[in-house]
Amino acid sequence: MDRRAFLRKPASVLTAPAAALTDTAAYTDPPGQETVSRFANQTLPDVPRTNASLAPYAGTWGPVQAAHLLRRCVFGPTRAQLAAAAGSSLTQVLNGLLTAPAAPAPPVNVSATDTSVAIGQTWTAQAFDQNFEGVRRSSLRAWWLGQLLSDSTLQAKMWLFWHNHFVIELADVGDARYGYQYAELLRSQALGNVKQLCKDVTVAPAMLRYLNGNQSTATAPNENYGRELLELFTVGKGPIIGPGNYTTYTEADVQAAARVLTGWRDNSTTIQGYYTASRHDTTTKQFSGAFQNQSIPNGGATEYQTLVDMIFGQAETARYLVRKLYRWFVYYVIDATTEQQVIQPLAAQLQQNGYNLAPVLRTLLASEHFFDAVNVGCYIKSPLEFSLGLLRQMEVAQPTSSNVAQQYAVWDYYNGLTNLQQQYLGDPPNVAGWPAYWQTPQFNELWINAVTLPRRNQVSDALLTTTGVTRSGFQLIIDPVAWAQSLPVQTSQDPNLLIRAFVDVLMPFPLTTNQLAFLNDALLPGLPDFEWTDEWTQYLAAPTNTAKKNAVATKLRALLRVMLSQAEFQLS
Repeated sequence: MDRRAFLRKPASVLTAPAAALTDTAAYTDPPGQETVSRFANQTLPDVPRTNASLAPYAGTWGPVQAAHLLRRCVFGPTRAQLAAAAGSSLTQVLNGLLTAPAAPAPPVNVSATDTSVAIGQTWTAQAFDQNFEGVRRSSLRAWWLGQLLSDSTLQAKMWLFWHNHFVIELADVGDARYGYQYAELLRSQALGNVKQLCKDVTVAPAMLRYLNGNQSTATAPNENYGRELLELFTVGKGPIIGPGNYTTYTEADVQAAARVLTGWRDNSTTIQGYYTASRHDTTTKQFSGAFQNQSIPNGGATEYQTLVDMIFGQAETARYLVRKLYRWFVYYVIDATTEQQVIQPLAAQLQQNGYNLAPVLRTLLASEHFFDAVNVGCYIKSPLEFSLGLLRQMEVAQPTSSNVAQQYAVWDYYNGLTNLQQQYLGDPPNVAGWPAYWQTPQFNELWINAVTLPRRNQVSDALLTTTGVTRSGFQLIIDPVAWAQSLPVQTSQDPNLLIRAFVDVLMPFPLTTNQLAFLNDALLPGLPDFEWTDEWTQYLAAPTNTAKKNAVATKLRALLRVMLSQAEFQLS
């Protein structure tokens, strides 16, 4: 496929109706891209959004601030997690977020099709077999999503960040074992050293295959990875100074990098990249003034490391990476003030720390800039953030590992949902990643369009029905009665306090008086508040009475159906 198609404007438009959420056949092919709405950004603002700097946040610490931090750092914090964070300090919460969980067990076989291993056993070390590739890839995607769903630390968000940064596409790599090795590499180093991760990705078999590094020889250097290493993975494009030449690198630098990277291949038995001296360009590689005219002599199997070290020696590499982190955690607009007061100092810190990521994340997430009011609730959730957040925040029961086939079927279903919303885990649309993180001036506005918004509503609506969604014999359903009953009685029996309790978890900022009144009417259409108090009290007195439970459940579902379709719920 043309992995650089992102350089051209999309021409295709999704015209098919949103598929029913129970139709698994609809998940076969990732959807295309809709043309950009005429209501989307046409330009970015050129005035400072805020003058807040990286100075440590010294304001109030409570539920509002804790919720903002957790919403940006995990896939949908639960009410219990929000309460625990609000009762701790900012430092304590960050310590927990930056503590990665133990490594998960590898994905397992859940299909009778794959006869290489028993159900429930991992396939990751088995020999490649094209007959099993489809079910193994489905297993990998399901496992990956399951880990994101269960992880309440920064590792999960950074795992997805690196997948969107050092992009591969599982469908193009064509070997699920390579995909697992790549996914595990990103997970294990998600909060670690960026420079080391770049070195490891460079010779990872999945990347060698995806960007044709395994075909690159001294007589025919392949420029694909060398180009993306500079343009997308490290130093980025600076201002253009000539055809193919930028202030940060030139076309000659791409060619020199390609020669450095010759000689690497992938071994489908060991599932590793390996070096072949006879295929390597042994000449000295000369780089341009963008790299201080440095040259790299023949270094054999370690020469690629010298190249990465040289690139990471450039201050612009740190700035490029920090800008991507900023857009991931804060907002997509980086004006001149933010560049000077946030990006530049963070980039300097990243370099000074030898590209260790955790200190930089701590500085950003503990800053007055991060907690500034303009940066709260301004970020449109991605499909994964929306879907996984909905499941976690509404505490939808999940199958356990006691039935792995059921568990993976449910995770596979979730992948289908996000695929319909135009974010398919394991397969970004091209080597640049999902456009919402780089396409200016729209950025994350691209997640919401005439196709994807109805599909988001379909997800929440389906889980709010009286029967929910059943996958492999497991019922996925939002139980609003249980959620409300877990609140203090004085809260749950008062319709306005109940609504505020839902708002505190689901919305990124307080709603207006008119909005709260609108939600009250969704719960009690045309009825006085005491009607809810009476019905709720009657239910609590007889919780096994079906009629009384249905009476309150119907009202709560109506409330949530409105809340989960509101614009505010799409924001973080």
